[in-house]
Formats: sequence, C-alpha cells, structure tokens
Amino acid sequence: MSRAVNIQATPDHIEQTCEKIGARITALEVLASGGSRVVLSNSVESAAIARHYGTKVIQGTIVRQPLRLRQG
Repeated sequence: MSRAVNIQATPDHIEQTCEKIGARITALEVLASGGSRVVLSNSVESAAIARHYGTKVIQGTIVRQPLRLRQG
C-alpha cells in the first residue's frame, strides 16, 4: 500500500484524526478536485487512516495543485 491517501475531508480534520490515532503526517495538501491528499510516515499508518475514513477515501483520479517555489 502507498503512504499517500486521498480523502474527502479538510486538512484540519485529517490533522486532528492523525493526532488522535497517532499517525505521523509527512505531507498534507488540498486537492484541486476537492478533498485532501495526506502522506503518512509508513504504510501501516496510511492503512489505519484509510480504514478510519472508509467511504471518504477518494478512489480513482484526482487533480492536484501545482506546487511552485516563488523566485525573488
């Protein structure tokens, strides 16, 4: 299983849930297509989050925001 999970929830809600169950977030971003993408420290933690969110886990293709560094 991948360490990344796409979830139909806000980043704040995901952070609170991860803290509650002891899962460590390495990256968290809002998806352009709706929902959030969270990357966890290991596949065991990502499986736990996927089980917790159940039907709120987004299946299929998602659209991510391009991340660009500002120059200046």
